[in-house]
Amino acid sequence: MPKEWVLNSANMRWGLNKKKQVGAVAEEIRKCSPKNIKEWEEYYYKKVYPKTHLVELGKKLYVKISEVIRAEIDEISEEDCINFVINLVINRTYDGYVSEKETIYGQLQDILGVKIEPAPDEWDRGFNVDFFIKIKDKFIGLQIKPTGYAYIPQIINERTQQKETHDKFTKKYGGKVFYIFSVKDENTGKKIIANKEVIDEIKAEIKRLS
Repeated sequence: MPKEWVLNSANMRWGLNKKKQVGAVAEEIRKCSPKNIKEWEEYYYKKVYPKTHLVELGKKLYVKISEVIRAEIDEISEEDCINFVINLVINRTYDGYVSEKETIYGQLQDILGVKIEPAPDEWDRGFNVDFFIKIKDKFIGLQIKPTGYAYIPQIINERTQQKETHDKFTKKYGGKVFYIFSVKDENTGKKIIANKEVIDEIKAEIKRLS
């Protein structure tokens, strides 16, 4: 397992598994629709990259691990490790806390004046709900999505697919599920709510359930 962890970490660090290196494997395997691993192997080497290409990537990975990572490890001191742990626990935890407050649900919570909580895993999987607002014994669901031209087809497809699960949530818990689209503010670089009209819709739902 330690060996696999080192290999995977180095592979991810230098992007040797990215599309530009190995091709769009998820798309290619769907095109291939292999009945077994042999069919997929033959397809990949013929249609995507030859085996020699993967061998070269493996050799490149070995150089990165045996030369670059080894040299970096030799330069790490005990003081570096102590400072890292302190920075991780104190500084990064605080930065993460502040960043979390500045996310979309933090903004929405301040605007609505109600508590917004992360949805349990079973709600995320079963109802496609990221956060919820509890009103008496009822629940309102929230799903936060990034927006932009690249996400439009995905959003359209997901809204169609998820309508059924959101209807089930409403039937079971009484409240509607709302989409909140986030976009990065060009001036501040922070995420803001793109579809601000949803705020009034949520307020109306809170009032209905109160």
